[in-house]
Amino acid sequence: MVLFLSFMVCWLRFGLTRLRGPISPHQRAEWMQFCGRITLASMGIRYRVEGPLPNGPTLIVANHLSYLDIAICSAALPCAFVAKSEIASWPAFGFLARLGGTIFVDRGSRLSAWDTAESMGLRLDSGVPVLLFPEGTSTDGSEVQRFHSTLFAPAIEAGLAVIPAAIFYEPWTADIAESHFCWFGDESFFPHLMRVLGTERFTAVVRFGDAEVFPDRRTAAWRSHDAVQRLREKERRDASYEFATKRRVA
Repeated sequence: MVLFLSFMVCWLRFGLTRLRGPISPHQRAEWMQFCGRITLASMGIRYRVEGPLPNGPTLIVANHLSYLDIAICSAALPCAFVAKSEIASWPAFGFLARLGGTIFVDRGSRLSAWDTAESMGLRLDSGVPVLLFPEGTSTDGSEVQRFHSTLFAPAIEAGLAVIPAAIFYEPWTADIAESHFCWFGDESFFPHLMRVLGTERFTAVVRFGDAEVFPDRRTAAWRSHDAVQRLREKERRDASYEFATKRRVA
């Protein structure tokens, strides 16, 4: 019920903004940030942002664990998202994504990918950061899959920086694995959502790395992949140390 009410508040705010005139890409990104924060609050999900916060026309590339990633990254900063086309038809979440200016791509169509790249270029030209999940699918978090390079093209052609970002889900107890929060494989949406809502006390984290300008999209893809992988490995080391410290204190 609280989650439903948060969606209603988001739609109301969008409507009020629309009454003032046409909505710019910046306003849509700021509205998505508002929605991300209120959605996480309604679900009882704490979040933390680490590293230098991206700003302006940059391409942010992140690993992908769940539909929750969009809410977490939205809460962190105003940006536009690139997401698979199926999300557009989801109840509530899909509607919010469309209103927020999400750029949808059909992962199975090369033509759709290049159309998406063109839309990304227009969004970057407007000065709004664009966030991409270049693995192309969500995973269980055990490893960062290969990054597809096609959608790096708009940033490379414009000479813009690419910023790696690593997303984590931190359980507050050692007996729950991060994969408990990940949505992957054939699991249905609502059972996963109910499991997440039923889990007490966990923190979602997005950690940003350093910006870099690359000579071509393939170099950008593999070097950004390695950067995200390193950010993820650092998180695992930090988490292991934290749990070990808690055990010694206990």
